Amino acid sequence: MNDANPPVVIVGAGISGLCTALALAKTGLAVTVVERDSPPPSGDPDQAFFEWNRRGAAQFKHPHAFLAVMSNLLQDSFPGLMDDFFAAGARKVTFEDMLPPDLKAKYTPLPGDEKMWLLMCRRATMETVFRRYAEKQDLISIESDTQVTALLSHTDGDQIVIDGISVKTHDEPERDLLSQVLIDAGGRNSKLKTWLQAAGGAIKTEDDDAEIVYFTRHYKLLPGVEEPARGDNKDRSSGDLGYIKYGVFPGEGGHFAVIACLHKEEKALHEAIKSSDQFDLICRNIPGLAPWVAADKAEPTTESFGFGDIHAVWHHFVDAGRAVALNYFAVGDAALRTNPLYGRGCSTGIIHAHLLADTLRDISDPLARALQFHQRTEEELRPIFKASLAEDKKAIRQAKAEINGQVIDSASTAKAWFNAAFGDALSMASTRNIHVLRGIMRTFNLLEKPGDFLKDKRILLTTMAYMLGGRKRNANARKVNGPARQQMLTILTNKQAQQESASA
Repeated sequence: MNDANPPVVIVGAGISGLCTALALAKTGLAVTVVERDSPPPSGDPDQAFFEWNRRGAAQFKHPHAFLAVMSNLLQDSFPGLMDDFFAAGARKVTFEDMLPPDLKAKYTPLPGDEKMWLLMCRRATMETVFRRYAEKQDLISIESDTQVTALLSHTDGDQIVIDGISVKTHDEPERDLLSQVLIDAGGRNSKLKTWLQAAGGAIKTEDDDAEIVYFTRHYKLLPGVEEPARGDNKDRSSGDLGYIKYGVFPGEGGHFAVIACLHKEEKALHEAIKSSDQFDLICRNIPGLAPWVAADKAEPTTESFGFGDIHAVWHHFVDAGRAVALNYFAVGDAALRTNPLYGRGCSTGIIHAHLLADTLRDISDPLARALQFHQRTEEELRPIFKASLAEDKKAIRQAKAEINGQVIDSASTAKAWFNAAFGDALSMASTRNIHVLRGIMRTFNLLEKPGDFLKDKRILLTTMAYMLGGRKRNANARKVNGPARQQMLTILTNKQAQQESASA
């Protein structure tokens, strides 16, 4: 930067807030992070998971994973941080680990495959490791148990300029915390945007309901039990039965979580899955989950609990070349969010953090900073947002068809037929051809923009060749073993009747 290091304040010490603090400190900026919650307990990962009251993170106990883009950024940017994760028990899941058995048997590593890996552990472990690493950095100060009570601003002509925030800690008097740069990492429920709007800031927002709810239950493998194989294409540990999406998230120390995602209009299943016993019953009737949750394999460590109000949201802080406010920057969920089912939130958060760090390092003028950060955000994150939103719309159509006992007519036009046929062929090719799967996984891991893998002529030609096999055969690639919707409802109804009869 051309001028002296400005005081920077970040609101929120979640994953996006800490990633931003680390990225800024790496450029030489001193950062104060304000967090409403208490710091993590001093003990091990289990103590953090079971005892840390993390009110400010709505998805704190739901599964998380760091996609490859984030895992590599952390490894390359912050010396020793990845070692801290592994010391805490975090798992490295490589591209080879993700391959189904038939593809793994003929796998030959290629350059770049080493970059395609996930980091997996419970979010409590993630935040604890981040927090302890950040606390060791000379340029980062964290104020916990501190409430933000007001946004401080003034106007310069008709332009809002942010001066800082007012805060209150315990029984201390309210005080002003002034800053030249204020960063909102307060998540989807951050109050700063509301206060900014009250000050006259016109924030345009795109908001699309994903129309889902999802439920989680955590388990731990019993002593001496090996982690089950991840299953073949039909019995894999994650999949979509049309009316329910499911997945296993392995964690550290034998812990793992299972998620089950439903359309919000699946009333009967929604009610059933709230019950931990019914949650287990559903899982034990899905072949890909049964080996994980069998009574002789694992024991639950939590009840079943849900998460709803899931939306794809994009807040616009620049409109027609005009910034809503100067010296204010929102990152992570405070700026944009996608359906957490796709696991992109943490990764887009760290990308956003580094975009902001680069902007503040390169540019000193407040308006130019705002415009440049807006442009970089649009270029890097907008394609991910749009792809996620398209997936939401497709899933909504499929779920509603399942509920109504209908088959989606995806061949109403020649273009629609081709797109559906191509998608089916791509799914089939990904189960049979490592090169195709490699391309898809690069997109999944955000190592390239959505759809870029289709620029690979080999992938394109391979997929076109699979189209010749016909849609009926190719459509089978999407299917996983498990009961149809009505069968599952019958299983649950019969179990409920047995329980009521036994208690009569």
